[in-house]
Amino acid sequence: MGIDIGSLESQLLQMSAEGAPGREFCEAISELARTGRFAQLQEVLPAIVYNELWARYQQDPEAFVAGWRMLAQEMRQGFVQHARQRLTSLTRLQQAGSGGATPAWQEIQRALDGQQNDLLRTAFALEMLELVEPAVLRATHLRECVVATASSEEADRYLDEATRCYFFGLFTACAVMCRSVLEEAIKQKLPAGLRGWCRPATATPQPWGTCCTR
Repeated sequence: MGIDIGSLESQLLQMSAEGAPGREFCEAISELARTGRFAQLQEVLPAIVYNELWARYQQDPEAFVAGWRMLAQEMRQGFVQHARQRLTSLTRLQQAGSGGATPAWQEIQRALDGQQNDLLRTAFALEMLELVEPAVLRATHLRECVVATASSEEADRYLDEATRCYFFGLFTACAVMCRSVLEEAIKQKLPAGLRGWCRPATATPQPWGTCCTR
């Protein structure tokens, strides 16, 4: 049975869009704010969301109303895209004060997602789907490692991590774990008289040349 990754991505985006606040959400907020009925939002929104909206409304009521009207057309897809940007920002060192002011809708998105994390779940799912085809291609190029004697549990664990890093394009991490596999294999092949000079193996890979005391 064939699996269409593109179709899965489309279905995932559709499901996430259906659950994300969109045009009606934006228009409702705009209209309630415009007609002086802002307090009604307190009955339907989580407290953290309401407080964020109220603070921004107080800063500039006219800009708040106009902004939410404009967002009615683009907010739905923006939520999912911003969730993916959040994942990227977590993998980078952020310079203090360099990001500028966060747009209002992104602040609200974080507040909404803080309850269920559905948007972040969608972002992770999309990231994983994009890795599938490259991982399959790399896996087709690998061959099983056949050895004459049984390996240790540590070597098997290091090789498992190295292989998975390779599948998902984490090449630097893959190289580090491959080095750990070689260190463990060499240590197992050392003569019995030399093994006493090495420290016990640990779960954390040690740089080459640091396992032995002499």
